[in-house]
Amino acid sequence: MIDAHGIYLLAAAAAAVIALILLVAWARLNPFLSLLAVSLALGVAAGMPFSKILGSFETGLGNTLAHIAVVVALGTMLGKMMAESGGAASVADALIKLFGPRRVPWAMMAIGFVIGLPVFFEVGFVLLIPIAFTVARRTGTSLVLVALPMLAGLSVVHGLIPPHPAALLAVSIYKADVGRTILYGVLIGLPAAILAGPLWARIIAPTIPITEESAMAAAFVEHDPANTTHRAPGFAVTLGTILLPVALMLLGSWADSFSAAGSTLNQTLHLVGNDDIALFLGVLLSFFTFGRMRGFSRDTILRFTSESLAPTAMVTLLVGAGGGFGRVLQDSGVSQAIVTVALASHVPLILLAWLLAALMRLATGSATVAMTTAAGIVAPIALHSAGAHPELLAIATGAGSLIFSHVNDGGFWLVKEYLNLSVPQTIRSWSVTETIISVSALVFALALSFLP
Repeated sequence: MIDAHGIYLLAAAAAAVIALILLVAWARLNPFLSLLAVSLALGVAAGMPFSKILGSFETGLGNTLAHIAVVVALGTMLGKMMAESGGAASVADALIKLFGPRRVPWAMMAIGFVIGLPVFFEVGFVLLIPIAFTVARRTGTSLVLVALPMLAGLSVVHGLIPPHPAALLAVSIYKADVGRTILYGVLIGLPAAILAGPLWARIIAPTIPITEESAMAAAFVEHDPANTTHRAPGFAVTLGTILLPVALMLLGSWADSFSAAGSTLNQTLHLVGNDDIALFLGVLLSFFTFGRMRGFSRDTILRFTSESLAPTAMVTLLVGAGGGFGRVLQDSGVSQAIVTVALASHVPLILLAWLLAALMRLATGSATVAMTTAAGIVAPIALHSAGAHPELLAIATGAGSLIFSHVNDGGFWLVKEYLNLSVPQTIRSWSVTETIISVSALVFALALSFLP
């Protein structure tokens, strides 16, 4: 049973999150400064040694930026090349023609679902957001209505469906069958994505007017395409270029299946399948398909890539600061208090897996950390429990890890800054989207668990 100190830590964590929202949304303090101030205050309130509080924040910030900074930089360059060449417009026009303006949100959800399979959420986000910007502009549709379904598709596969790296990790911990988990994941994930994507976006988009175009959107939309002297790349060329990193990551995730571990081929596949290397190779290809083949000079390509990085500075810093806040929450003991509460709840195993992952997600902001922690706790219990469903446990754990993305999650700040939303608007749209996915996936998993 949780003790008084554990209850105090949970109360302090809740107060910290509320204070952070108020500082950003009401006091209008710079979000980075707000995250730093609240992290320091929480560390002091939790009784962490003063010498370790800042170090904890810096560790979380550094660990987050070690991945996300490279992903955002390379993804933004690729997006800029796609936009300036007219490739984003080619994809947008094809989607609009194929599905019609009214059904574009469904198309964006499907694209997010497919392209998100082998890549982490942030990678899929930076690859697809230029298309969302262009589709919204071409159709005169709310960016929220276009982007939320895409985000729902990306998020569902991130948490529920192998071969996505995070979902595959849960499968291995539970010793679940990969094929069966994929089948259950699709059966559960598609309706969850529909509920949280096109349907929810249709409800919430009219309540979130976006009066100004963000700097990111401006960078990702081609300038005066009617007057350009360069021929835009076709749909196939554009799709092939942005799918190259996706294909390489998928190849890397399955490298051990068709090459001997430790062999030169195996190491090469893992290298090119790394997120950073795959995106780097995609950017290099874009210099040819979106650059030289379109008639752009080397100096122009250099200018495009340099211009694309300027708007990413604050986004990257905020994502890192969110990671720093999450690390302070972990090191202060809040995470352990959450585990204690969940284990004392005496609930069914699938619900326990979801609850542990959900609470860890709320505390740390990381879906991967939440999934790993929850699976590591529940898996030994499941091995000694009659009638356990390892595949559904893996899906329930992934579902819990997606719940209510908020201010300690780097993805929250990516969505906020790219879509140019306020903190309350991001909570009402993106955070609720994540919660709908999480809760509906749990309900569907519980329903499947009762089938013979």
